Amino acid sequence: MSSKTQLKLAPTVKLNNGYEMPVLGLGTYESKNNEGEKAVKHAIDIGYRHIDTAYFYQNEAEIGKAIRDKIAEGVVKREDIFLVTKLWNIHHEADRVEGACRKQLALFGLDYIDLYLMHLPVGYKFVSEEVLLPKDEKDVLQLSDVDYLDTYKAMEKLVKLGLVRSIGVSNFNSEQIQRILDNCEIKPVTNQVECSPALNQKPLTAFCKERGITLTAYSPLGRPAPAEQKPEFIYSPKTQAIAKKYGKTAPQIVLRYLVELGVIPIPKSSNVSRITENFDIFDFELSAEDRAVLDSFHTGVRLVPFNLIKPQNHKYYPFAIEY
Repeated sequence: MSSKTQLKLAPTVKLNNGYEMPVLGLGTYESKNNEGEKAVKHAIDIGYRHIDTAYFYQNEAEIGKAIRDKIAEGVVKREDIFLVTKLWNIHHEADRVEGACRKQLALFGLDYIDLYLMHLPVGYKFVSEEVLLPKDEKDVLQLSDVDYLDTYKAMEKLVKLGLVRSIGVSNFNSEQIQRILDNCEIKPVTNQVECSPALNQKPLTAFCKERGITLTAYSPLGRPAPAEQKPEFIYSPKTQAIAKKYGKTAPQIVLRYLVELGVIPIPKSSNVSRITENFDIFDFELSAEDRAVLDSFHTGVRLVPFNLIKPQNHKYYPFAIEY
């Protein structure tokens, strides 16, 4: 038996359209200058099959190259990889959606995207392909009033064209998801939101689950800052004690907790040993008492409140309601 056949992969969850999505992925935000390529290659080598990126991250070309190289090496086939990317906010007008998606496919050098998400319910003014954050002379972000339903309907066409297999949303609240469900032909398969022990998203997860939608968790480790010993849920002696009990690290305990909550964490890392560490969470289960300790870190405070949009009282700003 070769080492390839013994590679342990993450379990998968069946989406509402029948496709399977691995319950742990690699996030690639801010992985640029070949960092993303190296991270993805290593991740694929050790068993990751779910890779998450976005047009906004500006690393789709190197991530596509990493995937194509691993296919060429015979490490994986294209269908083994679950590639997620996102439609950026400047492309919300219905007639821009297909062109944006085709441009992203060209950057990847691949024939299809497994899951294409609307990055935010709020659109930004289109100035040019290069201006991702269009601001006026007072440095105020220029928003558009495109209805996200129109954007979503244009995304449904991408599925029919075979450019993407599944579609979903990101940073949507429960009311916005319900409005999509009431008006769509193709159901979203996931809602990708910030989720960690400090913002555990239990009500939103339950809401989505009742409707056959998964919840993907970005910033699951809360952007650790060792110098400040933050976030508390990683550096707390309580979490450290749990980690010691299972012979794991605090981040592994946190990721395991999220998987047991039924969400799909996508921890971002460009560090080879941390990418390996984050994946090694499928050989143990937390006790109810330990889960309760992690529950106690919930504050509801966001790391990513979209402060450039928040003060503008945009009608589609997603965090004006509880969940």
